[in-house]
Amino acid sequence: MMESGRNSLAVRDQVLRPLEEAGLRNFHFKTWLTAGMGFFTDAYDLFIIGVVTTILTPLWHLSTLQLMLLNSSALAASVLGALLFGRLMDRMGRKAVYGIEALLLTLGALASAFSVNFWMLFALRFIVGMGVGGDYPMSGVIMSEYSNRTRRGFLVNAVFALQGIGLLVGPLVAFILLHSGVSASLAWRIMLGLGAVPAAAVIYLRRQIAETPHFAVGVRGDVKAAQETVERLTGSAVPVSETVSQLPNRASILFQGRYLGTLVGTAVCWMLLDMAFYGNSVSSGLVLKSLEPHGSLTANLLTSLFIFLIAAAPGYWVSALTVDRLGRRFIQILGFAVMAVAYGALWLVPGIAERPQEFLLVYAVSYFFIEFGPNSTTFVFPSEVFPVTVRGLGFGISASAGKAGAAIAAFVFPLLLVHLKLAGTMGLLAGVSALGAVLTAVLLSEPKGKTLREASNEYHLEEEIAPHAASS
Repeated sequence: MMESGRNSLAVRDQVLRPLEEAGLRNFHFKTWLTAGMGFFTDAYDLFIIGVVTTILTPLWHLSTLQLMLLNSSALAASVLGALLFGRLMDRMGRKAVYGIEALLLTLGALASAFSVNFWMLFALRFIVGMGVGGDYPMSGVIMSEYSNRTRRGFLVNAVFALQGIGLLVGPLVAFILLHSGVSASLAWRIMLGLGAVPAAAVIYLRRQIAETPHFAVGVRGDVKAAQETVERLTGSAVPVSETVSQLPNRASILFQGRYLGTLVGTAVCWMLLDMAFYGNSVSSGLVLKSLEPHGSLTANLLTSLFIFLIAAAPGYWVSALTVDRLGRRFIQILGFAVMAVAYGALWLVPGIAERPQEFLLVYAVSYFFIEFGPNSTTFVFPSEVFPVTVRGLGFGISASAGKAGAAIAAFVFPLLLVHLKLAGTMGLLAGVSALGAVLTAVLLSEPKGKTLREASNEYHLEEEIAPHAASS
């Protein structure tokens, strides 16, 4: 039985080796675009609701509670979406599920533009959130499983980097609409409806994507299917005719031994990051309003756009271009640490909240290191560090923890600004960021340069359970 386990291990390695060692090819960039357009949509949809609720507050006479619910509904739904799609992709396969989450995004965004009251918009934003949540494990894992060993960090990070473009387009669209003469009652509907366009554009591409070789040979034991896909993509012959045992697909693997600590690290760090990031992003209008009480909506939009342009968007790509050299762990610790220092300065420096230029300079620095650091790396880590049988679920749990933190932050951020004021709120975020740096250092190890099976300790898992699978 142990010999069967060793043979299966060797066969899987032989089938997957050309994929791991291939240079960057056209299929890498096609997969990147197919996966990344979802994140463009995610960022656009999650940002634009902050502008929409600002417009709707006087039109629909929204209460503070209704404002909080609308800002956080999609984020709360994304918790469920990440868990659901994460487990489905492990049970049914990557190909069987991919594209359904984009369909939810499309239908939810389009229908939300025709909302007639608060509860209808709330329910449709929930559907959008399910699609957003599902997109995280689906796109992250698929890109990781199609990547090569040396540039996996770049490719997975580059998928997520399209979020930065969505963060730029959101305020830009809002600014253009509000200055084009379009009435406020129509402008918010156009803002929401436009979120359907990029998601709809990739539904077909996602449904056509082939099953990943890692899933085919690792979960289904289908050597032939994996072999054919690897040969077609890389042009390398894979002369393997042996069969392999099918590995058990048990969720409990994640809660045992070394994987439990890793799961706590990926999930809690993502939660802490999203508390800081989404509290600021979704409520950026409120932050700027606290800083400039008499500033107009359009002035605040321009300020947000400027910060995203000079700080946030470059941060994503600097991270993507350096993550395979500097390492995920180093970048995540550095990002959290600088966030803690920046937020601490906004909290402790006397009177900085009354000096907008100084405040915004430090605020922009924090944004760069959010995007360069943990906002990118918390997406990369869970795509690599869990074995193929539970990779979707491990990613889904991590992403859902992040979105839970984001939903909590978006829900309570308006109250924090009222009760703790701007400086006190920044002090709270400083503590959250410092904790993220500590947990990263203690719980997460570095996967750069390793094959996906090495990074996820899949060899150890296979040697433990393959004999049992072969005897069943």
